[in-house]
This record gives sequence, C-alpha cells and structure tokens, in this order.
Amino acid sequence: MELFERPQQGDLAVLVQIKFSSRSQSSDSTSSDGIQDKQEFIELVHSAGASDVAFVIGSRQRPDSRLFVGQGKAEEIHQYTSLHNADVVIFDHSLSPAQERNLEEVLQCRVLDRTGLILDIFAQRARSHEGKLQVELAQLKHMSTRLIRGWTHLERQKGGIGLRGPGETQLETDRRLLNIRIKQINKRLEKVQNQREQGRQARKKAEIPSVSLVGYTNAGKSSLFNQITNSDVYAADQLFATLDPTLRRLDLPNQQSIILADTVGFIRDLPHDLVAAFRSTLQETIEADLLLHVIDVNDDQRDLYRYQVHSVLRAIGADKIPQIEVMNKIDLIDQAPHVVDAHDNLPMRVYVSAQTAQGLDLLKAQLSDLFADRLFEGTIRLAPTQGKLRAELYQEEAVKQETISEQGDFLLSLQIQKKHLQRILIEASLNLEELEV
Repeated sequence: MELFERPQQGDLAVLVQIKFSSRSQSSDSTSSDGIQDKQEFIELVHSAGASDVAFVIGSRQRPDSRLFVGQGKAEEIHQYTSLHNADVVIFDHSLSPAQERNLEEVLQCRVLDRTGLILDIFAQRARSHEGKLQVELAQLKHMSTRLIRGWTHLERQKGGIGLRGPGETQLETDRRLLNIRIKQINKRLEKVQNQREQGRQARKKAEIPSVSLVGYTNAGKSSLFNQITNSDVYAADQLFATLDPTLRRLDLPNQQSIILADTVGFIRDLPHDLVAAFRSTLQETIEADLLLHVIDVNDDQRDLYRYQVHSVLRAIGADKIPQIEVMNKIDLIDQAPHVVDAHDNLPMRVYVSAQTAQGLDLLKAQLSDLFADRLFEGTIRLAPTQGKLRAELYQEEAVKQETISEQGDFLLSLQIQKKHLQRILIEASLNLEELEV
C-alpha cells in the first residue's frame, strides 16, 4: 500500500502568485520577469496533472503572517474556488503550516504551496526504488511540520477501552510513527548510497572520467543524452521528465571513454527537503570531473535559468567543477553549430541541437581535447623479441602507424589511454621511459 495516494482524475486548481516589493521576500516568490514565472508555474501545475481554472495575482509589501495574502485577496480567491468548484488552491510560494491551515479554513478548500506541488510531481516521476524512497523521505519531512492542518482530532488525548495510554496525544503518536518511517527510509537509502559509492570508486580506480549533464528542467538534457549515447532514456517536453539518474559509457573519437550521467533538472526555489533527499543522486554531479550545463538557447529566460542552476550547484558544493555550456535547440533559431572558446572566466560554449544531432561531433571533439592529458600520443621502440607486447598493442587498437628501423626494431606510433598503456607495460615488466623514442 502506498503512503501517498493520488486522485484518479486531475484536480481543478486556482493558482495564486503574489509579487512582493520587499527585497527580502522577492527572491522567495518571483524573479524579475513575472510573465515567465507565471508560465513556469502553470507548467508545473499541468505536470502535476491538475487543470488551472483561474489565476489570481497580487502585490504586497510582505507576506501576511496569518494568511500570507491579505483578507481581501483571500476573499477574492474564495470567490474563484466557489465559482469553479475548485478542488485545490496552489500558491507559487512557500507557506508555513499555520498559513496553510488558516487558508484552508477561510477558503474551505485544500491548499498546496510550491514545495508541496514539486514534491507531488517528483512522486509521479520516480521510477526506481531509490527515487521512490527519496521522494517519500522528502514528503514525510514536509508532512511532519503539517500534521495539525485542520485535523482537530490529532490534538485530543487518546481514550476509550484499549486506547488509554501514558498520556501521549494522537498528534505525538503520529509524529513518532513518522519519525520511525523516516529512520527506516534513511537506512535503506544508506545501503543504496553505499552501492553507488562502490560504483564511483570502481570508476575512479579505472580512471574513467565522469561527466554530468546539468541544467534547468526541460532544457533538453535527456534528449541530448539519448542522441550522444544512443540510449532510450525517457524524454518529454515537460518539467522533471527525468528524475532517476542514468549512467552510460561514451566512447570518444581518440580512443578515450567517459561515463556520462543524466540527472534531475533544477528549478527556481527547489525545496530544501528535496535537495537533501536527493543528495545521493546529486552525488554524481558533485564528484564529476566535468559538467555539461545544458541551456535552451531558444528560451528568453536562459540567463535567469543559468543563474538558478549556478545557485543550486553552489548549494550542493559543485560550483567549482569545470563546465562546458551546451547551448541546445539551435534548430529552433536556425543557427549553425559552432564553438565559442572560454574567455574572461566564462566557460566554453558549444552550440548543438539534440533533436537533429547538429554539433554533437563538435561537442565530442571538445570532450576529447579536455581529457587529452589522460591520453598517450607518441612513438615507442620495440625489439623483434617483444612481439607479444606488439600484438597486445595492436589488440588494443592503439597502433596508428608502424615502421621498422635500420636495426630491425619496431617503431610504433601510439594513441592509447595512459592507464591502459601503463597496465600493459607493467605486465611486461617494462616502463615507458625505456621504450619512448
């Protein structure tokens, strides 16, 4: 049985977005462009499976401590809920438990804030066992502060035959049960984290570079991932289409290989509980050698979204990792693929289309160049008696050209990952300094 059940059909929702003139609150509510924020909010609601029947906007100096909005605005919202027989009122803001409870009493309707909305979307998107556990953990932490939302029976003392206890209230019992479940989930996630860590350590031991795709939600990360790795990861034109991370090996043009990770998209005001719950998933990003920051070049708000992604990267401690900005969807603006080199502390940019595969060769070439220091390109000299070593190098497809010296030695021009060459030479009890020409 699932702890969180969803309705079979979409809810009718009244949406509320308030702009605050107070600078301290503006960052928590809307960004500089209210129009784009409105569209993103609507897309979030649709991603959750709800239908918007009314959109209420307003402005205040600061949130009201009791209702978040003023009494007059609350009555206006109530009129819309009654007119459209709405199931839920969704705020594009974070509400306190008391504000949610007070609003539900006034509106006579279920109230959901931005955090609860995003949690609901994540609950629908989770496919793996780990993803479901992470979402449930975030939901439980969010719920634990909202246990008294309008349920007066939770504040009553337990009583009656078989229910008399040492004085524990129903509310205390519910909180205790939630804490027990949270501990159980944390233990399960710890096991999954250990398995992931073993995989990361194995890749480090093999010296395979890891590259993580990051970006604002719906920027096209999964589409790019599918094109460049020939995979079939679920990709759709919707927010948070990808939730569970996917890893694939990618062979680059010059005998190099990397591990490419597709991760969850970021968004404005990503709930702290979600960031904490998905820390093991985001660990692939935190420990990556390189980040491919995918940006929708066709989106007017790309600069704002770039800033939001950098904010999340700072929050998880990944802001110092080198980046390439992948300017995606050039097919929508009819632009040719090209590369803009890094300058003035700005990252390199590669213009591509994940939909048409334009520019992907350029992107792979840049990845090859960045990891070129892990590659040996040079010539070695082998004696005629070292035929076994020569055969192994051919088997690794490392020999690009071969000539024979006047002394009868083999001169092999190689291109091979340093770790592979080192392993082969160690097995032959040789070192590179003895052979390199």
